[in-house]
Amino acid sequence: MGREWFPLTFRNPDERWTGVNAAGPGLASFLDAELQRRALPPSALALVGFSQGTMMALHVGLRRAVAPAAIVGYSGLFVTPTEGGDVEPMRGEITARPPVLLIHGDRDDLIPPQALFLAAQGLGALDIPVEWHLSQGIGHGIDNEGLRHGGEFLARRFKGK
Repeated sequence: MGREWFPLTFRNPDERWTGVNAAGPGLASFLDAELQRRALPPSALALVGFSQGTMMALHVGLRRAVAPAAIVGYSGLFVTPTEGGDVEPMRGEITARPPVLLIHGDRDDLIPPQALFLAAQGLGALDIPVEWHLSQGIGHGIDNEGLRHGGEFLARRFKGK
């Protein structure tokens, strides 16, 4: 049905944290190789993710040596070391503070809409600029309104570059 960055059984409360840390180095290496292959500076990078892709974009993007131009996350969450969402243990790991846009459906039954607000709160506590949009009547997916918000956000970040 789909792809995943790491397996989720929902039996281990630490599996998301373990998953993003296990998959993160591979994604970071891939991004570095693609930037080099295309002769682009690290500041030309924008990360857009859906569900686990949002988890990965936030995890890797906030740990880059040079901040991405932007991160757009759809229907995901901000993975923290503990289920409670405490971001303080991560503060020393965060090396980049790119602008972030989070978009979530208000009827998401896989990742509850509350994840949007917890993520925005956690990112804000780490001094990461964050905007958000809650899509009405949308489940675990992306609607045209969410696509428009994401596209406009990216266009603003790359304007004049």
